[in-house]
Amino acid sequence: MNKRLPCRFCQVLILISLALGLVGCQSAPITAAAPAGVSAPIPPAAVAGIRIKAGGSSPFTDSAGNVWGADAGFQGGDTVARPDLTIGNTADPDIYRTEHYSMDSFSWSLPNGKYLVKLHFCETYEGVGGPGERVFSFNVQGRRFKDFDVWVKAGGALKAYVETVPVAIGNGKLLIEFAANIENPQINGIEIIPQP
Repeated sequence: MNKRLPCRFCQVLILISLALGLVGCQSAPITAAAPAGVSAPIPPAAVAGIRIKAGGSSPFTDSAGNVWGADAGFQGGDTVARPDLTIGNTADPDIYRTEHYSMDSFSWSLPNGKYLVKLHFCETYEGVGGPGERVFSFNVQGRRFKDFDVWVKAGGALKAYVETVPVAIGNGKLLIEFAANIENPQINGIEIIPQP
Protein backbone atom coordinates (compact mmCIF):
# COMPACT_ATOMS: atom_id res chain seq x y z
CA MET A 1 0.00 0.00 0.00
CA ASN A 2 1.40 3.38 -1.02
CA LYS A 3 1.13 6.19 1.54
CA ARG A 4 0.82 9.61 0.03
CA LEU A 5 3.01 12.33 1.57
CA PRO A 6 1.45 15.74 2.23
CA CYS A 7 2.11 18.42 -0.35
CA ARG A 8 5.19 20.63 -0.03
CA PHE A 9 3.11 23.57 1.27
CA CYS A 10 1.52 21.35 3.93
CA GLN A 11 4.94 20.06 5.01
CA VAL A 12 6.16 23.65 5.49
CA LEU A 13 3.05 24.51 7.53
CA ILE A 14 3.59 21.45 9.74
CA LEU A 15 7.24 22.43 10.37
CA ILE A 16 6.27 26.02 11.22
CA SER A 17 3.55 24.77 13.58
CA LEU A 18 5.99 22.47 15.35
CA ALA A 19 8.55 25.27 15.71
CA LEU A 20 5.96 27.67 17.13
CA GLY A 21 4.72 24.96 19.48
CA LEU A 22 8.21 24.44 20.87
CA VAL A 23 8.73 28.18 21.36
CA GLY A 24 5.35 28.45 23.09
CA CYS A 25 6.33 25.76 25.59
CA GLN A 26 9.10 27.82 27.12
CA SER A 27 8.32 29.38 30.47
CA ALA A 28 8.02 33.14 30.78
CA PRO A 29 10.05 34.75 33.56
CA ILE A 30 8.24 35.07 36.89
CA THR A 31 8.24 38.62 38.23
CA ALA A 32 6.96 38.19 41.77
CA ALA A 33 7.30 35.70 44.58
CA ALA A 34 4.38 34.15 46.40
CA PRO A 35 3.13 35.03 49.87
CA ALA A 36 4.47 33.05 52.81
CA GLY A 37 3.52 29.41 52.80
CA VAL A 38 3.40 29.13 49.00
CA SER A 39 6.46 27.59 47.41
CA ALA A 40 8.35 29.85 45.02
CA PRO A 41 11.21 28.00 43.32
CA ILE A 42 12.44 30.91 41.20
CA PRO A 43 15.95 32.29 41.06
CA PRO A 44 16.47 35.75 42.64
CA ALA A 45 17.48 37.25 39.29
CA ALA A 46 14.01 36.41 37.92
CA VAL A 47 12.25 38.40 40.64
CA ALA A 48 11.76 41.97 39.45
CA GLY A 49 10.86 43.19 42.91
CA ILE A 50 7.95 42.82 45.28
CA ARG A 51 6.15 45.91 46.50
CA ILE A 52 3.36 45.82 49.11
CA LYS A 53 1.18 48.86 49.86
CA ALA A 54 0.47 48.20 53.54
CA GLY A 55 -3.20 48.81 54.27
CA GLY A 56 -4.01 49.11 50.57
CA SER A 57 -7.03 47.26 49.22
CA SER A 58 -6.03 47.32 45.54
CA PRO A 59 -2.84 47.52 43.45
CA PHE A 60 -1.18 50.90 42.95
CA THR A 61 1.33 52.12 40.33
CA ASP A 62 3.96 54.59 41.56
CA SER A 63 5.56 57.47 39.64
CA ALA A 64 8.37 55.17 38.40
CA GLY A 65 5.86 52.68 36.94
CA ASN A 66 6.31 50.07 39.70
CA VAL A 67 3.17 48.16 40.67
CA TRP A 68 2.50 47.82 44.41
CA GLY A 69 0.25 44.96 45.48
CA ALA A 70 -2.53 45.26 48.02
CA ASP A 71 -1.94 44.58 51.72
CA ALA A 72 -0.64 41.01 52.20
CA GLY A 73 1.87 38.99 54.23
CA PHE A 74 1.06 40.48 57.66
CA GLN A 75 0.21 38.54 60.83
CA GLY A 76 -2.14 40.39 63.14
CA GLY A 77 -3.02 44.03 63.33
CA ASP A 78 -5.41 46.14 61.30
CA THR A 79 -5.41 48.58 58.39
CA VAL A 80 -6.52 52.16 57.89
CA ALA A 81 -6.74 54.57 54.95
CA ARG A 82 -6.36 58.35 55.19
CA PRO A 83 -6.84 59.35 51.52
CA ASP A 84 -6.88 63.14 51.86
CA LEU A 85 -3.55 63.74 53.60
CA THR A 86 -0.76 65.85 52.12
CA ILE A 87 2.49 63.90 52.52
CA GLY A 88 5.96 65.45 52.23
CA ASN A 89 9.39 63.99 51.35
CA THR A 90 8.05 61.79 48.52
CA ALA A 91 7.02 61.77 44.87
CA ASP A 92 4.46 59.06 45.73
CA PRO A 93 2.23 60.26 48.58
CA ASP A 94 -0.38 57.54 47.91
CA ILE A 95 1.96 54.92 49.39
CA TYR A 96 1.71 56.70 52.75
CA ARG A 97 -2.07 57.28 52.79
CA THR A 98 -2.73 53.70 53.97
CA GLU A 99 -1.06 51.74 56.73
CA HIS A 100 -0.98 48.43 58.55
CA TYR A 101 -0.63 48.88 62.30
CA SER A 102 -0.41 46.78 65.47
CA MET A 103 0.94 43.80 63.49
CA ASP A 104 3.13 41.05 64.92
CA SER A 105 5.05 40.21 61.76
CA PHE A 106 5.34 40.27 57.98
CA SER A 107 6.65 37.32 55.96
CA TRP A 108 7.12 36.55 52.27
CA SER A 109 8.43 33.44 50.49
CA LEU A 110 11.50 34.21 48.36
CA PRO A 111 14.25 32.37 46.52
CA ASN A 112 17.45 32.30 48.58
CA GLY A 113 19.79 35.17 47.77
CA LYS A 114 20.52 38.83 48.54
CA TYR A 115 17.83 41.50 48.68
CA LEU A 116 17.37 45.13 49.58
CA VAL A 117 14.32 45.58 51.82
CA LYS A 118 12.87 49.09 51.91
CA LEU A 119 10.44 49.86 54.73
CA HIS A 120 8.23 52.90 54.14
CA PHE A 121 6.97 54.86 57.15
CA CYS A 122 5.01 58.06 57.74
CA GLU A 123 3.34 59.30 60.93
CA THR A 124 -0.25 60.04 59.87
CA TYR A 125 -2.18 59.26 63.07
CA GLU A 126 -3.60 62.42 64.64
CA GLY A 127 -3.18 60.85 68.11
CA VAL A 128 0.61 61.15 67.79
CA GLY A 129 1.60 64.79 68.22
CA GLY A 130 5.35 64.71 68.72
CA PRO A 131 8.52 62.69 69.20
CA GLY A 132 8.38 59.83 71.68
CA GLU A 133 4.63 59.29 71.30
CA ARG A 134 5.03 56.27 68.98
CA VAL A 135 8.10 54.12 69.60
CA PHE A 136 8.40 50.51 68.48
CA SER A 137 11.02 47.94 67.57
CA PHE A 138 11.37 45.65 64.58
CA ASN A 139 13.67 42.91 63.39
CA VAL A 140 14.37 42.40 59.68
CA GLN A 141 15.84 38.94 59.07
CA GLY A 142 17.92 39.14 62.26
CA ARG A 143 18.83 42.84 62.06
CA ARG A 144 17.29 44.68 65.03
CA PHE A 145 15.94 48.24 65.08
CA LYS A 146 15.24 49.24 68.69
CA ASP A 147 13.19 52.21 69.85
CA PHE A 148 12.25 53.30 66.33
CA ASP A 149 10.40 56.64 66.28
CA VAL A 150 8.86 57.51 62.89
CA TRP A 151 8.38 61.17 63.93
CA VAL A 152 12.09 61.55 64.76
CA LYS A 153 13.33 59.65 61.68
CA ALA A 154 11.10 61.57 59.24
CA GLY A 155 11.48 64.96 60.93
CA GLY A 156 7.81 65.31 61.89
CA ALA A 157 4.33 64.16 60.98
CA LEU A 158 3.09 63.67 57.41
CA LYS A 159 6.64 63.18 56.11
CA ALA A 160 7.77 60.01 54.37
CA TYR A 161 10.79 58.07 55.60
CA VAL A 162 12.36 54.95 54.06
CA GLU A 163 14.56 52.57 56.07
CA THR A 164 16.73 50.45 53.73
CA VAL A 165 18.00 47.10 55.00
CA PRO A 166 20.22 44.69 53.01
CA VAL A 167 19.35 41.07 53.80
CA ALA A 168 20.44 37.57 52.83
CA ILE A 169 17.71 34.94 52.53
CA GLY A 170 18.88 31.41 53.28
CA ASN A 171 15.67 29.63 54.31
CA GLY A 172 13.30 30.69 51.52
CA LYS A 173 11.48 33.35 53.55
CA LEU A 174 11.81 37.00 54.55
CA LEU A 175 10.64 37.62 58.12
CA ILE A 176 10.07 41.01 59.76
CA GLU A 177 8.90 41.00 63.38
CA PHE A 178 7.38 44.03 65.15
CA ALA A 179 7.00 44.85 68.85
CA ALA A 180 5.23 47.79 70.50
CA ASN A 181 7.03 49.98 73.03
CA ILE A 182 4.85 53.12 73.14
CA GLU A 183 1.79 53.04 70.83
CA ASN A 184 1.47 50.41 68.12
CA PRO A 185 3.99 49.68 65.37
CA GLN A 186 2.89 50.89 61.93
CA ILE A 187 4.14 50.70 58.34
CA ASN A 188 2.99 52.08 54.98
CA GLY A 189 4.85 49.97 52.45
CA ILE A 190 7.46 47.26 51.92
CA GLU A 191 9.72 46.78 48.91
CA ILE A 192 11.84 43.65 48.38
CA ILE A 193 14.39 44.15 45.62
CA PRO A 194 16.77 41.37 44.49
CA GLN A 195 20.47 42.19 44.41
CA PRO A 196 23.22 40.70 42.21
